[in-house]
Amino acid sequence: MPEWTGLVAIFAAFFVVAVSPGPATLAVSTASAASGRRSGMTFGAGLGLGLAFWGIVAATGLGAILQTTTHLLAALKVAGGLYLLWLAYGSARSAMRGVVAPTPGGEETSPSEGRWFVRGLVLNLSNPKAVVAWMAALSVGLGADDGLGSVAIATFGCMLIGFAIYAAYAAAFSSAAVMRGYARARRWIDGIVAALFALAGFALLRSAFARGPTAI
Repeated sequence: MPEWTGLVAIFAAFFVVAVSPGPATLAVSTASAASGRRSGMTFGAGLGLGLAFWGIVAATGLGAILQTTTHLLAALKVAGGLYLLWLAYGSARSAMRGVVAPTPGGEETSPSEGRWFVRGLVLNLSNPKAVVAWMAALSVGLGADDGLGSVAIATFGCMLIGFAIYAAYAAAFSSAAVMRGYARARRWIDGIVAALFALAGFALLRSAFARGPTAI
């Protein structure tokens, strides 16, 4: 088992990376403000599971292999970039209309809970950059002498942190005050969200065609 200081270092590093603003936190915040806590929590659960998948990939050493598999990595980046552009399109369409769209993706009626979960899952599964964040966090407190048990403890702890972060975002942005504010400024917010999703999508597409097998 790694030293407690090592575990704390891993969890702190992962928390900083996971809590930082990005496509996932932006999406769960917008979905929660638009459609409420239950939808936001379901969306966040999907995000958490997708993030956990990349944690397993990193912990088993497949992350390092993925970074050297040029064509597969590029395909994942293209898929992720296109998905982010689809979210940008939906938010932009919502901003230009006079109706409330409850979710990134631009639908005018709220999706079922199952579809909220799938959307969150797909969003994080389509972001291969997450595996790099996992590898960086795990490397902070794990050494060459740490065994499978140590890796498992660190990975499971980070998974719980990921789920907790998305749940916290969903709870915070589904508060009555935030939802009222979103309703008043929805078109401006959706416009900004669309621009941020588009920037992230184009950045991921650009990295897909960058030279070098480890560009990510």
